[in-house]
Amino acid sequence: MRRVLVVVGMLFMSACAWGPGMHMDEGAIRERYAGKADAGEDAYEIVSITPALLSRQLEARRKAVPARQPDPLAKLAVDYAYRVAPHDVLSVIVYEHPELTIPAGEFRSAEASGHPVAPDGTMFFPHAGVIHVAGMTLPQIRELLTQRLTAVLERPQLDVRVAGFRGQKVQVTGEVATPSTIPITDVPLRVQDAISQARGLTAEADLRSVVLTREGRTYTLDLQALYEEGDISQNWLLQDGDILHVPDRSRNKVFVLGEVRRPSSRVMVKGRMTLAEAIGDSEGFDPVTSNPSKVYVIRGNFDRPSIYKLDAGSPDALLLATQFQLQPRDVVFVSAHDLTRWNRIISQIEPTVQLLWETVRIGDDAVILRSQ
Repeated sequence: MRRVLVVVGMLFMSACAWGPGMHMDEGAIRERYAGKADAGEDAYEIVSITPALLSRQLEARRKAVPARQPDPLAKLAVDYAYRVAPHDVLSVIVYEHPELTIPAGEFRSAEASGHPVAPDGTMFFPHAGVIHVAGMTLPQIRELLTQRLTAVLERPQLDVRVAGFRGQKVQVTGEVATPSTIPITDVPLRVQDAISQARGLTAEADLRSVVLTREGRTYTLDLQALYEEGDISQNWLLQDGDILHVPDRSRNKVFVLGEVRRPSSRVMVKGRMTLAEAIGDSEGFDPVTSNPSKVYVIRGNFDRPSIYKLDAGSPDALLLATQFQLQPRDVVFVSAHDLTRWNRIISQIEPTVQLLWETVRIGDDAVILRSQ
């Protein structure tokens, strides 16, 4: 019996050290990084969330705002003129000469009865022959045809229009309602226009990281700045072959674990979320098991994380949480109360203690029967 009590006592004494569930051992973490500090790195510490820290972080965020790249085609957009491309269909109207304007019949569409531009950039027109039109503007083509027709017509008057825009296209993919291929027309096509023609964004779109791929290079556009701040420099003019991809928000998550009512991962709204919002979206602290004085935010990688600690034992400390901005992939951990950990280990070892007690009782009963 004495041995049983010794074993049970040892179990109780070590209960908090190896109790079930996660817990934050600040001493062990500091010890883990002590060697790295000796190697020349900064000494490791758990930083308390205070008004001074919030002020420093706010200033750092202001200085860290990345420079947004302006539209490289901005000057081209000022005097935009559509240039004909192979596979376009042109409509040529020669006034007072209907035989040249609608030789295929007046009831056919302009696109069906127009003059297609061949893959080599040429087009055939009666009395003008085969002419090269790819890369030319409509006024230039009109001037060229006028010169060619002067030999057979007296002072010809004509007009040239694009009946079918088939040669130049951009692709819109990702989190839009209808990913599609959109033609470039005689009206300048910008990023916002292309998204509108794809029937807008989905609820999962990440506006801060829209990717434009052009001629083998990728550019990141911040459409959130366009919509919220009116930064038109992010509304780029598109050109033939561009691929516009709207990513989803799956990487903009924070993870709330520990003693909250509903541990889960939370998607940041428009890339923004405070510590108070993360805890609130998880239905708050567990009133029975949590230790609000030990709320941690773990950021970075395992080799060198940054850890921030909030003492929310007093409700007014949550005002600090409303200003602490989280970052994607942050882990919010709410520690368990010491009494909670003790109760959990007791509930784990209770079956073992009962088994040992029953064993001792049976042994004692056997000894008593022998003595009788």
